[in-house]
Amino acid sequence: MKVAILAGGKGTRLSELTKEVPKPMVKIGTKPILIHIMSLYLKYNFKEFIILAGYKSNIIKKFFKNFKKNNTPFNYKINNKNCRITIIESGKNSMTGGRLKFLKKLLQKDEEFMFTYGDGISNVNIKKLLKFHKKNKKMVTVTAVRPPARFGEIIIKNNLVDSFKEKPQVTQAWINGGFFVAKKNFLNLIKNKKTILEKKPLEKASKRKQLAVFKHYNFWKCMDTLRDKEVLQDIYKKNRFNF
Repeated sequence: MKVAILAGGKGTRLSELTKEVPKPMVKIGTKPILIHIMSLYLKYNFKEFIILAGYKSNIIKKFFKNFKKNNTPFNYKINNKNCRITIIESGKNSMTGGRLKFLKKLLQKDEEFMFTYGDGISNVNIKKLLKFHKKNKKMVTVTAVRPPARFGEIIIKNNLVDSFKEKPQVTQAWINGGFFVAKKNFLNLIKNKKTILEKKPLEKASKRKQLAVFKHYNFWKCMDTLRDKEVLQDIYKKNRFNF
């Protein structure tokens, strides 16, 4: 099964680093976050990757020594595991949905595929996600996560602090954590390069009762800001996502 990674955005909220490299190439430890993401899929034996590049795509291509030309698969080894990678130029200014649309020519008629963002890491069980998707038989499945709160939580009772929790896990809200599985016909909901994946395509799938949700209760973290990068760096040092 093919795994597409959205790796073409400008990463403006991480501009301290993305002026030099695209966000998926920002290093956590000694490796770009892109490699950590691919390592997760390789752990579950998914070996065929499509990198949807755009902003500073030349840096991604330069990193993969075996890269020859756009749209042409090449072999590569990550953590001593073989995989096959195709890098697609999906446009410098394309939106997330617009980038995903490029997959249409690469997929067979009824082929299912996986996709995720190039800036989020998790220990989600990919095989369980796929099994859940196939069982529910919907057009698309999204992994939902509960993010930590941005601020500490104070519970007050009789003018005294009854409970103090430093940035506790959000208990009710769920957010889009990436790590999708979809049928090819989901791509028909994407109009053009300017289509934002998280708006009309996913909203349409939801209205049609074709958007399933796989709840992930364990580790997940995205890298939106420099602070996020520093947190991920600290987590990596503790081997929290050593795939």
